[in-house]
Amino acid sequence: LFRSFGETGLVDNIDVVIQEFKETRGLLPVRICVLGPPAVGKTTFAEKLCRHFKVHHVKVMDVIREMIRQMERSAARADAEDLDDDDDAQAQKDKEYLELLKESQENNDGRYEDQYVINFFRKKLKSMPCQNQGFVLDGYPKTYEQAKDLFSNEEEEEEEGEGEGNEFDKTIMPEVVVALDASDDFLKERVMNLPEAEVEGTHNSEAEFIRRLRVYRESNTEDATVLNYFDELETHPETFDVSTTRTDMIMKKVKKEIGEPRNYGPTPEELAEMQRKATEERLQREAREKEERERQAAEEAAETQKKRTEWQGRFEEVKAEEREMLETQSYPLRNYLLKNVMPTLTQGLIEVCKIRPEDPVDFLAEYLFENNPQID
Repeated sequence: LFRSFGETGLVDNIDVVIQEFKETRGLLPVRICVLGPPAVGKTTFAEKLCRHFKVHHVKVMDVIREMIRQMERSAARADAEDLDDDDDAQAQKDKEYLELLKESQENNDGRYEDQYVINFFRKKLKSMPCQNQGFVLDGYPKTYEQAKDLFSNEEEEEEEGEGEGNEFDKTIMPEVVVALDASDDFLKERVMNLPEAEVEGTHNSEAEFIRRLRVYRESNTEDATVLNYFDELETHPETFDVSTTRTDMIMKKVKKEIGEPRNYGPTPEELAEMQRKATEERLQREAREKEERERQAAEEAAETQKKRTEWQGRFEEVKAEEREMLETQSYPLRNYLLKNVMPTLTQGLIEVCKIRPEDPVDFLAEYLFENNPQID
């Protein structure tokens, strides 16, 4: 619930309502600044922070291109007849500003003066997405003076009255400053080891990198560095040497300092992507589990067949040994029959065939009884 605004009404106080709503729901922006020399890994680290906290990645060239595109679209309508007075005035203003930018670029070897870049950055950081969700400043500001101009409280400076007022604009001032650093030799070696395909067409060529590194060191001496600006405002930077500290450890410390993400959460597109990834991971997991079950079943079947084969082999060996044992044990009895029984029995059968008695069995029994050899 929000307080009543009386006669002024909701519309006139919508900014206050929005701020109260965000504070009540804990929808507070995360504002981070990542600084450091060229090739120290600012962009890679900033991207990881943006993915984790779901905030906007603010890079120098991206901001410049975005603002110029907006002004070009506006300036293209300068001569349109269907514009109202306000739109026409803005279009003319943007057209003149673009001409100043072009002149500045021509006079500065293709680069823009700080006043224009700072103006672009202020507009970007004041935009609703950055104000509502937050941002990660990637490598800017680079110097003490740039930081002072960028974060200065323009409204307080324009107002006249007693009191000092705020020295900086709280709505765009970073709450956490991460300073990545390394020795020049380490950075040079890192750039020299980059694949040729990654270096070609970028500002990481050997000559360009050395120039950028030299400019950075000259602009950030021990007595005048961009980090001093934040120190003076009690926003003390966290400095890390990337040559001795792993990125995941730096990320862990920054997460601990800031806490859990506290913006509006994932967008519908991000939710859909998260669901797609979850489904894909589940299907992959089920496929791996099925493959594992099939592998285990195949191994068990192979083991069972192996044991069955071994058992069958041992069974045949036992049968062979049993036959051999019976045969061995039958030798004495066989010899006895051949020596003492078979001759008399054979003769008796011959007599049966000769005489052909009416009862052959009784005749043979009587014959064997009468002709039984005596065994001593």
